[in-house]
Order: sequence, then C-alpha cells, then structure tokens
Amino acid sequence: PLNHINPFPAPVNMTQLSTTERFLSLFTEVKPGEGGTAVMMFANVFLILLAYYFIKPLREGWIAISDIEGLSKMEVKAYSSFVQSVLLLLVVGWYARLSERWDRVTLFTRATLFCISNMVLFWFLQPNLFFEQLPLSGIVYYLWVGMFGVFVVAQFWTFCADVYNDERGKRMLPFIAVGATAGAAVGSWMVDRLVDSGIIPTEALLLVAIVPLLVSILLVHRVDKRQNNGADETPASDAATSGRQEPAKASIWSGAKLVLASRFLLLAALVTLFTNWVNTNGENLLFRVIQETLAAQAQEQGIGGGDALLAFVRDGTTAFYGDFYFWVNSVALLLQAFVASRLLKYGGFAAILLILPVIALTSYTVMALLPVLAIVKMMKIAENATDYSLNNTSRHVLWLPVSSAMKFHGKPAIDTLYVRLGDGLAAITVLVGVHVLALATEQFFVFNVFLVLCWLVAGVLLVREHRRASDAASQETAT
Repeated sequence: PLNHINPFPAPVNMTQLSTTERFLSLFTEVKPGEGGTAVMMFANVFLILLAYYFIKPLREGWIAISDIEGLSKMEVKAYSSFVQSVLLLLVVGWYARLSERWDRVTLFTRATLFCISNMVLFWFLQPNLFFEQLPLSGIVYYLWVGMFGVFVVAQFWTFCADVYNDERGKRMLPFIAVGATAGAAVGSWMVDRLVDSGIIPTEALLLVAIVPLLVSILLVHRVDKRQNNGADETPASDAATSGRQEPAKASIWSGAKLVLASRFLLLAALVTLFTNWVNTNGENLLFRVIQETLAAQAQEQGIGGGDALLAFVRDGTTAFYGDFYFWVNSVALLLQAFVASRLLKYGGFAAILLILPVIALTSYTVMALLPVLAIVKMMKIAENATDYSLNNTSRHVLWLPVSSAMKFHGKPAIDTLYVRLGDGLAAITVLVGVHVLALATEQFFVFNVFLVLCWLVAGVLLVREHRRASDAASQETAT
C-alpha cells in the first residue's frame, strides 16, 4: 500500500527559480540556488544596522552633556572624531592580525560578543542610571561607537566578500546593501517612536540593541553551515585562489606610497578626503546648530542648570538624531533601491560619482544663507542620504577596471588613512575656525562651499582617469 511513496525524493530542482528567488529577481539578477543565502545575508545586515542605529543616536545625546572646560560642544565632538580616527587606524591593523589567526565565523562571533559585552558596560555607566555623570564617559562612548563600526558593520562586508565570488557578488551585493539601508531606516524610526512615546527609556537602548546582534551571530553560523553542506549552487568566494592573502601583506603605509605613485589612486584619495572632510564639517556644524537651538528652547521653557538641563539636552539631542537618521536612511533606501542602478546604467560612472558634490554644493550654499535648524536638517538629510546610497555605489564601481595591485594595496589605504585624514582636517577646521578666526556658523558653511568646489575638480579628473582605466581594461580583455 506504500508503493506510491518514493523513499528517495528527487533533489531540489536547480534549474528553476524558487518563489523567493522570483521575488528577488525584482531587485537583481538571481540564479537558482542563490535565494536562501541572499535572504539570510539581507536579514543579517538588516539586523546589524538596526542595532547600530539604536546605539548611534545615544552617542550624540551622551557627548552633548560631556563638557570639557574651555571647549564648546562642537569642539568636543570634533576633537573626539579626530582621536577616533587615530584609534581606528590602530584597530584596523589589530583586526587584520586577528583575521589571520581565526576563521571568519570565529572572528565574527568573538568580535560581536566583545561589542555586546561593551554595550552592557556602557549601559551600566550611563549618566544618572547607577552613577552620576562620570567624567569623559560620553567621549569614551563616542570613541567606542566608532570601534563598533569597524568590528561589526565593516566585518559583515568582509564576510560577504568571502562568501561570494566576483560574478555572484556583482549581482547580489547591491540587493544585500538594500538590507543595510532598510535596517538603518527602521532602527532610526524605532528609536524616534519608542523614545518619544516613552515605551523604552533612552537608557535601555543599549540593551535592546543586543537582541538583533545575537540573531546576527546565528545567521552567520547558518550561512557558513549552508555553504559547507553544499546548499549553494556555486562555491564560496574565489578569493582564496586569487591572491586573498595579498592584502594581509600590505600595510596602510605601503598603500599610501602606492597612492602617491599613481594618478588614478591619488585622485581617488583626494576625492575620498574631500568627501569626508566636507561631510564631517557638516556633521559638526549640524551638532552646533542643534545645541544652540536646544539652549534657546531651554531658556524659553525656564529650564535652569543642573540635572534638569542635562536631561533636556541629552534627550533632545537623542530624539533629534533618531528622527534625523530615520529620514536620512529612508531616503537612502529609496535611492539605493530605485535610483542607483538606473543612474549608473543611463548616466554612467560620471553621473553617480559627481551627483553628491553637486548636491553638497547646493546644500551648503543654502545653509550659508539660512543657517537655521530646519534648513540645516533638510539639507543634511539630502547630502547624507545621497552619500549612503549613490556615493557608496560609486565607491564600489570605481575599483572595477583597475589591477589587483591597486585594489589590494591602494584601496585599504584610502578606506582607512585618507578617510580618517578627512576627520583630522575637520577637527583642525574647528580648532582654527573657533580659536584663531572666530568664525560664525555662516562662515563655516561658506568654507565648506569652497571645499566642495575643490572636491568637484578632483571628481572630474577622477572620472577621466576612470574612463582611461576602463578603456585599457576593455582593450586588454579584447586581446
């Protein structure tokens, strides 16, 4: 009576798309067998960015009440960013050494658990929870959030590069990037709604952020197990057979020397430096306008000094950034999902690279004329959303036509040294602008307009070099 039951079911049909894969085809090209891993990677980065945007707004609120005698709030934030840039250079090297000792799953798991333990510690040390405001605690937390970005956010993309080979990566990474932007948008929205409504107190955000990080660890193990069991149609990354160890031999400083020896890489470094310098200046100025606005509001509401004023400034700053990041990431999500690939297809590399400096030029010109919080917020949303979506895409496309030596030696230097050099120059801008030139907020915005013009010139020259590199790569392929 059981003869009709086949005890040896047929293998999964790898020639047809599953229902999930047909849905994913709306966003990118998907082949049979790729859907399961793609969905898990999408969910993973979604959860990581969700947690990050629970942590990030608290950073702004905490440092807003971490005063240092003789320094304005904008100076405290700017100089902290500079110290963070120095520490990040050290952390990148340390993390690279750990990656040589541990396999990718062990590295991801231990680094994430280390960050979770730090989150519990910072929750315990928050102002007016178990202790009064501890000296410099907000600055230490600010520095740690930068470390979190290296240990957890950046390592996910390294894991992606190890999971996917070059052909699959070009198709799947843009879709996975939508998960990152979506997680950031949802996290920002949740912080804004949960804190404003009183459902979750500001002090509990760090504990809530632990949950998605724990699920993220489970997903990493699931993806790795799926690959080891051969559930994917295509094996893992080609990197192991295409010189993956080469980046480990290159230090930041050897990459810096290569940048200076190559016109292409020099221009890429300058564009990266100006991008980060302008954006960090803008973040510092936004923070300055927020603190000035909150100070005026506190005075209007009759809030005096002491704990009441500190709580008002901390909660107001945290709530503002929660709403701000929500709008930044929501707009970025739309741009990433519906504009990035189309702009690249129809406008080419020039359009996707130069759109951010054009928007920045417009934004900072408007902010110089009208330096009020509503205008500054709206212009920074436009700039940051474009940076997180279209400009991120251009940074990936930039490296497609160049040699492996340029990628493995020059790219690490640009992504660390020259990005952080932008932070350092932004800190020097605050130092000179406040203590030497005594610039008003409007004058800082005017200086940023000048920087954007330099950025545009470097961008146009980089487009020409990229075109030459693309033509040379096409000729080499043809021969």
